[in-house]
Amino acid sequence: MNCLKKSLIIFLNFLVFSIYSQEVPPITVFSPEDYGAENQNWAITQASNKYIYVANNKGLLEYNGTNWRLYPTPNETILRSVKSFQDKIYCGFYRDFGFWKKNNLGVLEYTSIVEKKKIEMLEDEQIWEILELDNFMIFKSLQRIYIYDLKSEIVKIIKTSKNIIKIAKVENSIYFQELYKGVYMIENGTPKLISDNLVLKENKLVDIFLKNNKLHFLTQKEGFYFLENNELKKWEVASNSFLQNKTIYSSIQLHDESFILGSISNGMIYLSKDGNFKYQITKSLGLSNNTVLAVFEDVDRNIWLGLDNGINNVNMSSPFRFFVKKQDFWGTIYSSIIFNDNLYIGTNQGLFVRNSKSKSDFEFVKNTQGQVWDLHEIDNTLFCSHDSGTFIINGNIGKLLTNIEGTWGVKKIDNNTLLQGSYDGLYILTKENGEWKLRNKLAGFSNSSKYFEIIDGNYIFVNHEYKGVFKLKVNNDLTKIIESVRDTSVEKGLHSSIFTFNNSLFYASKNGIFKYSKEKKSFVLDKLYSSLISKDKFLTGKIIPDTKYNKLWSFSTNEIRFLSSGKLSNEPELTVIPLKGELHKSATGYENIINLSEKKYLIGTTDGFLIIDLNKITEPKDFSVTIDAVFKNSIDSDKKRVDLAGNIEFPNDENNFEFTFSVPNYSKTSTVEYQYQLEGLKENWTLLSKSNSVLLENLPAGDYVFKVRAYIDNKPSLNTATYQFSIKNPWYLQPPFLFVYFVIFGFMFYSIHVVTKRYYRKQREKLLVDAQKELELKELENSQKIIKLNNDKLRLDIENKNRELATSTMSIIKKNEFLNAIKTELISGGKNNLDKVIKIIDKNLNNTDDWKLFQEAFNNADKKFLKKIKSNHPDLTPNDLRLCAYLRLNLSSKEIAPLLNISPRSVEVKRYRLRKKMNLEHDANLISYIIEL
Repeated sequence: MNCLKKSLIIFLNFLVFSIYSQEVPPITVFSPEDYGAENQNWAITQASNKYIYVANNKGLLEYNGTNWRLYPTPNETILRSVKSFQDKIYCGFYRDFGFWKKNNLGVLEYTSIVEKKKIEMLEDEQIWEILELDNFMIFKSLQRIYIYDLKSEIVKIIKTSKNIIKIAKVENSIYFQELYKGVYMIENGTPKLISDNLVLKENKLVDIFLKNNKLHFLTQKEGFYFLENNELKKWEVASNSFLQNKTIYSSIQLHDESFILGSISNGMIYLSKDGNFKYQITKSLGLSNNTVLAVFEDVDRNIWLGLDNGINNVNMSSPFRFFVKKQDFWGTIYSSIIFNDNLYIGTNQGLFVRNSKSKSDFEFVKNTQGQVWDLHEIDNTLFCSHDSGTFIINGNIGKLLTNIEGTWGVKKIDNNTLLQGSYDGLYILTKENGEWKLRNKLAGFSNSSKYFEIIDGNYIFVNHEYKGVFKLKVNNDLTKIIESVRDTSVEKGLHSSIFTFNNSLFYASKNGIFKYSKEKKSFVLDKLYSSLISKDKFLTGKIIPDTKYNKLWSFSTNEIRFLSSGKLSNEPELTVIPLKGELHKSATGYENIINLSEKKYLIGTTDGFLIIDLNKITEPKDFSVTIDAVFKNSIDSDKKRVDLAGNIEFPNDENNFEFTFSVPNYSKTSTVEYQYQLEGLKENWTLLSKSNSVLLENLPAGDYVFKVRAYIDNKPSLNTATYQFSIKNPWYLQPPFLFVYFVIFGFMFYSIHVVTKRYYRKQREKLLVDAQKELELKELENSQKIIKLNNDKLRLDIENKNRELATSTMSIIKKNEFLNAIKTELISGGKNNLDKVIKIIDKNLNNTDDWKLFQEAFNNADKKFLKKIKSNHPDLTPNDLRLCAYLRLNLSSKEIAPLLNISPRSVEVKRYRLRKKMNLEHDANLISYIIEL
């Protein structure tokens, strides 16, 4: 009976193992090709800068989160052990142990303690383990324990007669097992026997640890024991039966007191702190090998496994768990649902099911071979929309409801009516006698209806990625579309969708999420909901409502987002979960997520599914970026490392630089991106890039500061790493040459000055000569003009004189004729002709020709006067003008009277009348006015 019970327990444990083995944390696999060394890895440690160091068959491996680097062992033997302490990496290998330390170039250099202290090691002796305690480094081989004092650099050797199997640090004490003799504690530098129990003498120990203030031991094949009152007892835990027939080679007690065991052929085993089995990860579930030679927990709680073939990193604290199915793979998941305690997975190869409360293998649902598009529960009936039509699922059997090829999904209209979206339009399903049947197609609309929603009973909205959103009005009999209108308030878009949430209709695309307004009868951008769409990381507009917990989910290239009810307000809160796109990758536009429990969700992908635990979502930890190496080179030469301290002045021909930098990030689900700036050349930061190196070529002479910063899942690094350097001027711009250039330039400048001065002097002289000649020509021309003018004036004067002479002559002639006439009359008539003579005299006194001659002469002397006075006083008569002319000559009334042949009194009268015509003031002087005019 006991044997049967024991066998049943073993069977149940194997069953538990098989159940829990399918969903595992994220695992990063590094093959020998990835890290560039041999297969086997014996020990792992982490430095203060978070770099990972691995003891490999070929030497020491260094990993900075991006790149691996190999440092071969000095004697080209297998590196068996490694331990980081302070700024050194201690290691042990064949007949040697010592430490590596980085130089100014960022390269590890090895120092042998064995050579330095002239230690004689045994033949074929190898250092298998290294510990640190109270500033002592402890190196263990199979035959000896070397205790190295870091302060005094004194080495003390503990020798044993039997092989030392295990050495362990337990709190502030060092314990070791000597095969066939028992377990010892090192006290005051000497071994002290703790227990020589037969179990501890004959069974190889894997680990020694303290639990409940009791010393516990893990054996390779016999499980756990503990020491109580100097008596060794079996630690009875649930995992003992599971551990039977398994060989444990390595182990570690984690920070939460749980255990990771590394087996020889059964992969990694995870036990709770009470020793209960939790799960196991093997090669079939993601490990690169089932033989675990080393186990290490880093500061971020990641588990590193040194394997017989490769290195693996397990993100134990990750909120994600991945379903791994290496065999009988059933393709991309398009939909999933929990129905009647069963988990259904719809793929491109059919529908699969298993009990949702177990992790057993999935079973194929009969009759569902082919593409599954959607799973939907309506009134406790599970509908499967399929490339072959619509199925009703009952357990693991699918019954074809309609043979309409290609159905996208179904929506409930009322308790007896469903709306089905298909490749060629919309169909009505009705329930008759408790069974669903196809009734008719809605006539008048034949577009593919992947996304459709029912609003207000007889309105249907259909989104077509290439044609846009259609608003359809259905008649009361649900037989045809009586009105079809394309909504123009939103643009059509690839991978767009429509959905309902909280009784509202929404449209989602790359441009954001739009809410339908019944009042405006159009879609309006909703900024709050649009936070679900990342424009720069846009992947799909498909939004997935979780009505049970009032959440909205969306997917971007490197993250998953959801809106949930606000804790302190009515506004929803946005949560962003960073996750590499290749890990949640699904068929674009067919992303799917379902709730498993309050905080756990299942996400379908192209190669299985992943489970996310929202309780484990935490803010990204603080981190720093480091410049790992700086290389320089000139044209056609190999690159060389330079001092990482910086502030170096490089020759001008060594103006090509390569910078490598890194962030020790070991999470498989997060993304590290970098951006840099080169002060002195490029003042702006570059765009984010995943590349951890940058090549700067042909930099001109000058002073530079290279800066780099990093982002992990959009969170910036705490620091900005910098490197300052300078590039000298070329040889031909050095000070001696500059002086020579200055002298040459000065001479050239002086020569140019002299030549230019001479040239311009000649130019000035030539200009002066030309100007003198031109001036003489102008003077000659002016003289000629003056001569011509003078000649014209003389000619005019001669003409005037001739005219005056003629006038005078004619006047004399007329006077003579006049006198002769008087003489003749007096002679011939005597006194009787006296009256006739008087008439002749009067006629000559009133002769207008005299006035004309006077007027012509007056105009020659004063041309503008008569015109001006006529202009100012147009009412003046010729006699008035004649008087004005005499007054202009400043003649008195007595002198004017004979000229006018009137009395002086009459002249005064004329002057008075002239004043009145001119409207002169009483005090104004007439002669002065006329003279000044």
